[in-house]
Amino acid sequence: MQREDGLHLLFEVRAATLRRQGGQVCFPGGRMEPGETAEQCALRETEEELRIPQSSIQLLGRSDYLCQPGHFFLQPVPGLVDEAGFCALRPSPAEVAEVFTVPLEFFRSNPPEMYFYTLEPESPSDFPYDAVGVSPPYNWEGGEVDVPIWRWEGRAVWGMTGRIVKNLIETMEAF
Repeated sequence: MQREDGLHLLFEVRAATLRRQGGQVCFPGGRMEPGETAEQCALRETEEELRIPQSSIQLLGRSDYLCQPGHFFLQPVPGLVDEAGFCALRPSPAEVAEVFTVPLEFFRSNPPEMYFYTLEPESPSDFPYDAVGVSPPYNWEGGEVDVPIWRWEGRAVWGMTGRIVKNLIETMEAF
């Protein structure tokens, strides 16, 4: 969204009562309904969570797919919220504890703290090695997941939300 000092990213703090990631910083979003496009989902979820009318959001396209290991793939759909949309903003208390914005320039000028965690595969004891033509112990590939963290006024933009921001900044820098 455009503010006096430039473009800002709009974040939510999820309601503490939510089963997943309660109290954490995120963007509006959620699970796609059957037959829904990523764009339709982004608009619907933003309206449900923040009461910003869909007509106040100009979609800018789709970002790269991001993977949350073991859970899901996510395709962010960035958009610009106009002034009327910002004025209409009324967070749904069932889903959103608070909202805040951060200048885009903050993310562009301040690299995140980077942390990494390791994914260690663990095969089930009854894995049918003979059926797939390999002998135990098989050398399963592990992996590493990056965890960017930006600190802003007592809040942390991190995890999947941090990866979305990092991807957005890297994409912008490429153009």
